[in-house]
Amino acid sequence: MARRRARLDKEARRLQMLQRYEKQRVRNQLAAPGRHPYALVLDGLKAGYNVAKIFRSALAMGAAEIHLVDIGPFDPAPAKGAFRKVPARFHDDFASAFTDLERRDFSLFALNPGARRSLPDQVLPTRSAFVFGHEEHGLSFDPADYPALGQLAIPQSGEIESLNVSIAASIVMYEYLRQHGI
Repeated sequence: MARRRARLDKEARRLQMLQRYEKQRVRNQLAAPGRHPYALVLDGLKAGYNVAKIFRSALAMGAAEIHLVDIGPFDPAPAKGAFRKVPARFHDDFASAFTDLERRDFSLFALNPGARRSLPDQVLPTRSAFVFGHEEHGLSFDPADYPALGQLAIPQSGEIESLNVSIAASIVMYEYLRQHGI
């Protein structure tokens, strides 16, 4: 009995989450770009807590837009309203996001812990787009297929291989704003 009730509660919470997501996704169509002309590309991230947190940070840091590549519905509650305020573009694959951004003169950079170039050493163009891969599996594509895609690493001195993706996104946004004047 308790197990059945727990399963029903879980299903009810999922339905509520989906309703919040759909409602805010419709509202997102009216979102205006932030004041800074940079974009984020979330490539195949888990449709969980990090996506909403990245929207929240992107709103705080004035991002123009966020591209969601192969990301299903997520709970927008942790975004504290940011999902309906930061324009989202939805793509089935990275090629679609890349084509869209390149067509609009964005310079694209993938964040990769093994990249040779360090984020603070890169002069970031005004129209930059930053690509963040899945927390466990990395990018959904082979960067060699996109020669125009730069690769950057966030400098680290600890023993951990990589940062949490929402933390990495916040660091990249801060560096962009530092270079372009907050």
